[in-house]
Formats: sequence, C-alpha cells, structure tokens
Amino acid sequence: MRVLRFRRSRTISMTIAVLAVVALLPLLAWDTFSKLVPLWPHEPLAAAPLSLIAVACILDAVVRRAPPAKLTRACMLGAAFLFWAANQFWPGHPQATLLNDIAIALFVADVSFAMFG
Repeated sequence: MRVLRFRRSRTISMTIAVLAVVALLPLLAWDTFSKLVPLWPHEPLAAAPLSLIAVACILDAVVRRAPPAKLTRACMLGAAFLFWAANQFWPGHPQATLLNDIAIALFVADVSFAMFG
C-alpha cells in the first residue's frame, strides 16, 4: 500500500514536470510568431513553466522523503523558480527587480551548496 502511494504521489510530481516542459511550447511559439499574435500576453507564458517546475521540484523532494538538507535545497530551488516566475509575470511591478535579485541569490546559493556539498 505504501509503495502504491509513493508511486501515485511520484506520478503527480512527474506529471507536473511534464506539464512544465509542455508549457514551454506556447512560450517558444510566442517567440517564433509574436509578430502574428502580438496581443497574446507573454508574461503568463513565461511564468507558467517556471511555476510548474518549482512545484514539481518541491513535491518530488517531499514525496521521496528527502533528508533535511536535500529537502531544504529543493525548497530553495523551488523558491528561486517561483521568484523568477513572479518577476516574469509582473515585470512592471515596483518590486520586480527585488524578485529577480532574490531568484538570482537563491540560484547562486543552490549551486554553491551543490559544489561545496
């Protein structure tokens, strides 16, 4: 029964990750055809895959019952993606630069922790 729950939960996180990849298609299509459909908003197209992969990253670590250090890193990486997504979604917000800088700090910290483990 426990294995079945793990597989079901893992399937959910993997499905969200696949959705994140699929969400890249409209984003890249927008980049290719933006002159044909200039009214379609770019911001949600950019924020969607970032948000989805953040949720998938955190959920996967929780489902796998990652040790505290790995869970912390997964949450930090997920948060970095969420801050980046917020920056993409609200680029004109007065705090957009702060959102972006927080994302950068979390990404740099994550890679540094991975290197120095």
